[in-house]
Amino acid sequence: MDNPALTIGLAMGLGMLSQVIARKLYLPGIVLLLAAGLLFGPDGLNWIRPSTLGPALNIIVGFAVAIILFEGGMNLRLSRIKREQDVIRGLITMGALVTFVGGTIATLILLGWDFRTSILFGTLIIVTGPTVISPLLKRIRIHHGISTVLEAEGILLDAIGAIVAVVALEIAISPSGLSIIKGIYHIITRLAIGTILGITGGYLLTLLFRIRSLVPDGLENVFILSWVFALFQISNAVSPESGIAAVTIAGMTIGNSNTYIHRELLEFKEQLTILMIGMLFILLAADVRISDIQALGMNGIFTVIFLIVVVRPASVFASTIHSNLDLRHKLLLSWIAPRGIVAAAVASLFSYELSLHGFDGSQLRALVFLLITVTVLLAGITGGWVASLLNLKRKSESGWIILGAHEVSRLLARLLKQGGDEVICIDEDPKACRLAEDEGIKVFYGNALSDRTLQRAEPDIRKGIIALSGNEEVNFIFSQRAKHLGKQMIILTGIKQKNEGITSKMIEETGGRIPFGRPVDIDLWSSWIRKGHTKYSSYEMDENLNFDLSDPSMVRLILPIVSERLGSLLPVDDHLKIKKGDFVTFLINTQKEDEAENWLKSHGFNPGNVSGPGLALYAQLHARE
Repeated sequence: MDNPALTIGLAMGLGMLSQVIARKLYLPGIVLLLAAGLLFGPDGLNWIRPSTLGPALNIIVGFAVAIILFEGGMNLRLSRIKREQDVIRGLITMGALVTFVGGTIATLILLGWDFRTSILFGTLIIVTGPTVISPLLKRIRIHHGISTVLEAEGILLDAIGAIVAVVALEIAISPSGLSIIKGIYHIITRLAIGTILGITGGYLLTLLFRIRSLVPDGLENVFILSWVFALFQISNAVSPESGIAAVTIAGMTIGNSNTYIHRELLEFKEQLTILMIGMLFILLAADVRISDIQALGMNGIFTVIFLIVVVRPASVFASTIHSNLDLRHKLLLSWIAPRGIVAAAVASLFSYELSLHGFDGSQLRALVFLLITVTVLLAGITGGWVASLLNLKRKSESGWIILGAHEVSRLLARLLKQGGDEVICIDEDPKACRLAEDEGIKVFYGNALSDRTLQRAEPDIRKGIIALSGNEEVNFIFSQRAKHLGKQMIILTGIKQKNEGITSKMIEETGGRIPFGRPVDIDLWSSWIRKGHTKYSSYEMDENLNFDLSDPSMVRLILPIVSERLGSLLPVDDHLKIKKGDFVTFLINTQKEDEAENWLKSHGFNPGNVSGPGLALYAQLHARE
């Protein structure tokens, strides 16, 4: 059984199996991974033996961590970070310092460890776990601002904290007694080198993939994977352990650019990351001895409790003292701080390096794994309940998903946002996505028919979806997929013609509705908006007149966008009955403005009578014109 290849193969297989079972049982994946590592490791069935890998274990861990943090960096949007930059900056500076001091003091007093080991532990627990936090946030769906802070803290602190921890280790085992001042210098230089190489490497990749024919089709993902591995090792060769910062920054650089490979790369890296996380946790958990955890005794449990209920809240409150966060947000940030793969990997590295220099690092590693287990279980089991208690959990039926980020979609998104709804646009046109972001609209760049992209928009908690791409077949398929994920939602499916391709009858039979109350040539209306041939205004319905929204005489004149009734704003569809007192916002073709105005007046709409619940929206609309 002393077969290193078998150990890696079993770790990969059991890692994926554990995560599949965890998803089926709605459990945090890391819980089953740690349990599987212990069960199949030397203290259990003894099938997985990390010791057979020798020094290669650290090399494998290094490459896997590079992939994980590169993928994490790709998912960090600078626009989101900027909105929460004060809190994030505080957590990765003052928050990290408080955690370091608290962890050091806790082990000195409660466990009686020596100063060297206590300081090493303090540096180790600076990091949180993005690989644990990201799936957790998908499950419990907390306030978007807090989600952004937790994800950014995890990813950025993994890069910073790992470097700080490794430099602390160098100080601890240096026979020449590396000074604290030199240690701080090494931290700064390694972070700087990693950042420079990461930006350079990421920017070069972005340039390469802006030339469509340069990298052959089918080789893009493996090309980038090899680039990430090379960047990681080159950076480490230039400055030890700077590679972890380099790949994180490179991921952020590519993730915030718009290249044609971006969508496929995200999907590939996410799958690869899941594989790496499973393998790593199995290997690292199997490398921990149960006897080492038991040797910590009750004082080990007390230390973990102290870190959770005292040190973490102190860290959050100290780092957010000048922020705009209220008490509820701070309490939730204080409660959710699970540790993850980087803490586990660096702890195993510490144990290995300390043993080479005649020190015992087994207790250090055991306490880190105990902290990982408890914090993950606590966040996974109680995170949603605490978020609900603090009223920071996103409610169901919250907002709309719009397929398309063209001009008509963006107008509809802005109007719905002004009515108080959260709106997410999905598009694979990078230019349209940039324009949507510039207008303050949340947008996902990617293929809307991809399960990953659609699930990121969380259709199961939305009021409904509005499929407005220029391709009615895509609209129909997207609508059906979204309906499967969120069965109670309103489904609006845009079509172009009544009796060609996707018909009104097909939509009705599948429980859908037609946006704008009729088939619409979205591309034509979008082009009119681009050319400045439109305006939009809000009108009150003065009389209860029956009329058909698909009236041929209005098709090229006006487009009904949203309707407001008693303060509630909804997109117009073919099921909507407009009544007296309703306010309807129309997009008007200014090339035929007189005809449009005449049609509106003849059908009971009064542009001059705007009061009551429609006044605020009317003011917002005309302030933008």
